[in-house]
Amino acid sequence: MPIGIILNSLCILCGGLAGLAVGHRLSDQIKENLNMIFGLCSIGIGISSIVLMENMPAVILSLICGTLLGGEIHLGDWINRASLAMERLVSKLVKEEASSLPEEEFKNTLVTIIVLFCASSTGIYGSIVSGMTGDHTILIAKSILDLFTAMIFACSLGAVVCLIAVPQFILFMVMFLCAELILPLTTPEMINDFKAVGGFIMIATGFRILKLRLFPTADMIPTMLLVMPVSWAWVNWILPLL
Repeated sequence: MPIGIILNSLCILCGGLAGLAVGHRLSDQIKENLNMIFGLCSIGIGISSIVLMENMPAVILSLICGTLLGGEIHLGDWINRASLAMERLVSKLVKEEASSLPEEEFKNTLVTIIVLFCASSTGIYGSIVSGMTGDHTILIAKSILDLFTAMIFACSLGAVVCLIAVPQFILFMVMFLCAELILPLTTPEMINDFKAVGGFIMIATGFRILKLRLFPTADMIPTMLLVMPVSWAWVNWILPLL
């Protein structure tokens, strides 16, 4: 049973509802401080993943090619459109005050948390491990962070944060159901390189949360699809020639 996935989606939903209910009682200073902590946690998780890297050339090549692919197919633009469509849908279903954020900042922030909730290596790898072994520890840890992240971001973005639980649940369930097909085809080195790529994306997401640099995190998502085959090819085809 996908206990970890269900818990993670419920934490986003409950965190978003809590932010709508009590967010106005939190001072701007508290919200700002917590945002900085979330950004710091994202960077910390990313660093802890990067140190597991086994094949640096494969990881770097995957990051470059994956980001180029994401930019070429305009993945970030598609996610932007989907994010704004979600927001318009919620605005029809739930009457709420308009966000106080400028439109561009609203869009950038929404894309950031969609990537953080739905496309982090922690969540995807945790879903695969959960489906293969029944170990939900990784997703439970992610759920704790997502609960408070959703609560704070709902204060500025509104009810659309709650709706992110839907695509996240669908994506993680696909990973969960495909786990038995995916993991037997991998090696420990491929898994570690996958985590490392996810770590780079988590660090980029942390920088976006802290508003230090708006990395194209949405366009970087294809790197997570490329890194395992690239890692395998590097170990089996390239290294024997060196």
